[in-house]
Amino acid sequence: MKRSFAVLVSLCLGLILSAPGVSFAKSAHKKVITVGADTTFPPFEMEEHGKVVGFDIDLIHAIAKNEGLTIQLQTMDFQGLIPALQTGTIDAAVAGITITDQRAKVVNFSHPYYHSGLSVLVKKDSGIKGMADLAGKNVAVKLGTTADLMMSKKPGVTVQRFTNIDDAYNQMENGGAAAVVFDNPVNLNYAKHHPKVHVVGDLLTGEDYGIAVTKKDPWLLKKINAGLFKVYKSGEYAKLYRKYFGSDEHGLVKIVK
Repeated sequence: MKRSFAVLVSLCLGLILSAPGVSFAKSAHKKVITVGADTTFPPFEMEEHGKVVGFDIDLIHAIAKNEGLTIQLQTMDFQGLIPALQTGTIDAAVAGITITDQRAKVVNFSHPYYHSGLSVLVKKDSGIKGMADLAGKNVAVKLGTTADLMMSKKPGVTVQRFTNIDDAYNQMENGGAAAVVFDNPVNLNYAKHHPKVHVVGDLLTGEDYGIAVTKKDPWLLKKINAGLFKVYKSGEYAKLYRKYFGSDEHGLVKIVK
């Protein structure tokens, strides 16, 4: 009788754990996490010699090491990251993702780890000095980004959207667009390697990047935040920052516990 009861309890427990909506019981002990990354966001994410590298990639691996996790990277377009987190296809995402109220409704965010903003990139001989000079012109942006959202609301501007930021830059270089509006650190990184272009005007916004985490796994958010703080306290965060951004400290943030 006791044995039959034990078997019955075991079967019931198995059914409960496998039922929809309670998968968190299993994920609480997950050691391998799938992290989505858009590799067209240098120097945060990019591909070099067939390998995904960058500030975000080094950072998430350092966090994982501190928390006993293993990262399995899955590359995808930026606009696919949030939906993939919503469905649980991936557990987390790194792609210089700006923390916004709208996104925070459907995914969780880690503590901010980089302070950014949008800027205007143009050819040096364009005569454009800032946002006010973009009226009546074509402006290239990356699809689904905060730059896309901002420029879509600007009257008198024709927005050209690209899934790859390199295509947006090429459009400007070839004369198809007067400017690229995008995240300032990426614009600066591009200008550093292309002497005929430069960033003009002030930053259009103030934004913070966070690691996006599926709402299906609150435990994972705690682990990532704990690991992020450890990386910051150990000095590894500053070391990685200098590796990718040199002496420019505009993006540095104080990471809290």
